[in-house]
Amino acid sequence: MEAPSDRHDHHGVSFGEAVKVWARVAALSFGGPAGQIAVMHRILVEEKRWVGENRFLHALNYCMLLPGPEAMQLATYIGWLLHGVRGGLVAGCLFVLPGFVAILALSILYASFQDLSWVQAVFFGIKAAVLAVVIEALLRIGKRALKTWPMYLIAGVAFVAIFAFNVPFPLIIAAAALVGFFGGRFDPDRFLVIRAREVSDEDGAPSSEAFLHGASPERQRPSWSAFARTALTWLGLWAAPILALIVVVGPDHVFTELAFFFSKLAVVTFGGAYAVLAYMAQEAVQTHGWLAPGEMLDGLGMAETTPGPLIQVVQFVGYMGGFRETGGLSPVLSGVIASIIVTWVTFVPCFLWIFLGAPFIEKLRGAKLLTAALSAVTAAVVGVILNLAIWFALHVAFSELTEYRGFGMKLLVPDLTSIDIASVVIAAAALVAMVRFKIGMLPVLAASALTGAAYYLAVLPV
Repeated sequence: MEAPSDRHDHHGVSFGEAVKVWARVAALSFGGPAGQIAVMHRILVEEKRWVGENRFLHALNYCMLLPGPEAMQLATYIGWLLHGVRGGLVAGCLFVLPGFVAILALSILYASFQDLSWVQAVFFGIKAAVLAVVIEALLRIGKRALKTWPMYLIAGVAFVAIFAFNVPFPLIIAAAALVGFFGGRFDPDRFLVIRAREVSDEDGAPSSEAFLHGASPERQRPSWSAFARTALTWLGLWAAPILALIVVVGPDHVFTELAFFFSKLAVVTFGGAYAVLAYMAQEAVQTHGWLAPGEMLDGLGMAETTPGPLIQVVQFVGYMGGFRETGGLSPVLSGVIASIIVTWVTFVPCFLWIFLGAPFIEKLRGAKLLTAALSAVTAAVVGVILNLAIWFALHVAFSELTEYRGFGMKLLVPDLTSIDIASVVIAAAALVAMVRFKIGMLPVLAASALTGAAYYLAVLPV
């Protein structure tokens, strides 16, 4: 329970005012994590001056160490900083809510009317543009992460491991973190690639912390008893639905399988959604059969064009899995339940990481070995995203693919005669628009959808 002195926090920001601002942040949270973080910085640091530059960036650096969507976790962290657990809950839940509602509605329409020509026409161009978005993310993250030869080597090994030998994504991340940890000990100059950013005012003095400055309230100070209570509470909230599903519908039901799979995914989503999309797609498409390869691209297109974290694409995967394996329920009801389950096990861990670790954040300052491990993980993520880009490119550019197996490898080989020239042209144009002319993602996706729809309806047989 918060002490009376903590309820006002000495910063003058009322809880009601904060709720309105977090709702505004959520409504503007388009454009992936970079755009979402920029929106929060503009509103919270520049406009409202609720948090200072250094504190904002320190919180961001901490969130980048965590699995899960860093923008949503950053909102949760600052909400907690302002108003404790209730502030973090409101900020985090509002950040997710608009995207959840939008993707649920789009998933219902998509699954129910997928066979209609106008639905296929709209998503024809979006699929091609999504490929360009993934390639642009690859270039952006690669520029930031690959600054020394060990980082290039880690990225290359990660790519070969997942592309040719189908090594599980969690194993790649764990191996990269281990290499980075020991590399940072023996060769810090080459492994400390991602460094904490220092920001100062024009006169060289540290920038002010705005309303949040000075000593932290009592609740924000590390306490092992509070650590234990928080861990038990949020681990219980995370595990309770999974245990209930095992008892009620059994371990082999699609709801339980979705809960287990996406709980595991929530622990390994270092590097953002792009890092795990290929792994998610391979498991969802090839192992479980929850959706088809082209549908994964459609779901990513939904997540790119709706507010909220990009990882919300998991909701679409869950909906399609529940829609197809109903277990005696109506397809729509089964899909909605699956969407809720997947969203719960994906985002509850995000609150666990913040509420558990934030009070100890000051102890992470200058943790060089942790930063080295993160640098290596980010380099491995570049290789994983390259695999994702190739996987998407094959499914966008070619209509017929065969699987080659040999020498321990499993590769997709395209039939060159099945190339889709229109999709390739749309993807190339979208990439040039974003990389060369710096046009925003949403205008590019909209233009690609219109172009693709016009081509599909005018040229292709319906």
